[in-house]
Amino acid sequence: MRHFLVITKSKKVFKTIQGSFGQNYSVEKASNKNIGLEMLRTKRYEFIFIDLALLSESLKGNEYKLALQAFWQLNPSAEIIVMSPPEMIRESVMAVKAGASNYLTYPINLDEVTYLTESIYASLIVQSELDYLRDQFWQSDSLEIVQTKNLLVKKVFDKIRSVAPTKSTVLISGETGTGKGVLAQLIHKHSNRKDSPFINVHCGAIPDTLLESELFGHEKGAFTGAVRRKLGKFEIAKGGTIFLDEIATITPSAQIKLLQIIQEGTFNRVGGEETIEANVRVIAATNSSLRIMCDEGHFRTDLYYRLNVFPIDIPPLRERREDIPFFVEVILKKLNKFHTKNIHNIHPQVMEAFNQYLWPGNIRELENLMERAYILETSPILTQESFPSEIFSSKDSTSLIFVDTLSTLAETRRRSIEHFEKQYIKEILTQHRGRINESASTAGISTRQLNKLMTRYGIKKEEFKPKNLPLD
Repeated sequence: MRHFLVITKSKKVFKTIQGSFGQNYSVEKASNKNIGLEMLRTKRYEFIFIDLALLSESLKGNEYKLALQAFWQLNPSAEIIVMSPPEMIRESVMAVKAGASNYLTYPINLDEVTYLTESIYASLIVQSELDYLRDQFWQSDSLEIVQTKNLLVKKVFDKIRSVAPTKSTVLISGETGTGKGVLAQLIHKHSNRKDSPFINVHCGAIPDTLLESELFGHEKGAFTGAVRRKLGKFEIAKGGTIFLDEIATITPSAQIKLLQIIQEGTFNRVGGEETIEANVRVIAATNSSLRIMCDEGHFRTDLYYRLNVFPIDIPPLRERREDIPFFVEVILKKLNKFHTKNIHNIHPQVMEAFNQYLWPGNIRELENLMERAYILETSPILTQESFPSEIFSSKDSTSLIFVDTLSTLAETRRRSIEHFEKQYIKEILTQHRGRINESASTAGISTRQLNKLMTRYGIKKEEFKPKNLPLD
């Protein structure tokens, strides 16, 4: 049986939509957005029909995307149809551009409802068939990586599907933390070299004096300290792929040798005369503009053209915000796998702040912030108090106050005070690394009072002491 939800104050509208479907459909009603969201917590609905005025209630301006995300956080696959009077068609179109599937105008027509849902079902079938065909290319353990709602990122994955089976050199560009290394491994895993080594070299982390030795190897006695022959990364990667991260940092002499490898397929160890064949595919990555570096004389133009055979540019996280809920889900799944806690959700206020934040550190910053919050969190969901305050500084603080109109004023006030106290104590303990005396002094209360509050909210000082936890 298919389940539909109609969010409207009008019984007539609900009856019309209910009458559009047969016995194999369950159509339920909610009189406002909050009730509809509560219903979504306990049941999955394939379609949600919602009055545009109810959808935009309490929003500042036309932030329809933000309003729709509240529903998608509870049911990511829900198809949302907005309903409005004819004079609000412009606003309805804006809601569709924000992600709604379509819109209906009042008075609701029975045949139009049926036609609209059937056409959406048809487009979903076509899309699922296309997705299925695309997924046949990706290995099963890569399907999680290649999921995206962003058109630019979909083009990136389309490029990877095209170039992976070839032997062409690939240049991946993008800001720090966008996942250039992940994409390089994805290309290797789906190439005809997948059973051979994938060697990752972070060029910026190797001292200039050792870079050539690391890449190309050296002969015994080639320089002081070279007590025996050493194989370089290009030799170790024979038959496979070498990933040169931060390629912009390599020295001029290393640039010449790299050009020789790509151009002629051969190289020499440092201090050696033997010419060695390099059967290696090169994937390079940079967070700098190699084109500008060439113009300024800091990077060889001929090497740039050899590297830039097949360029792939990764958009920063701030340009693919629609993928943030997906990243949150994947990161939580990974954290739950390696830790004893069982946290499977994130508070809507935090998700709202995530959508406003600029993410200078991109996906890596999101991972680090969520790991920190996961360690600090004592409730079943990640709440605002477990994240640094700068994440929320881009928004008006009043917009982050959750107002539950289904509860009494006294109950809402009590919850707000508890929420503030808990957040304040966690921030103080984080600042002082779990030291009770210093934290109590900063808060202007006694250590006894602080311990009582910590007991009430289930906060343990050990959670705030420095830990050297390995990052995946």
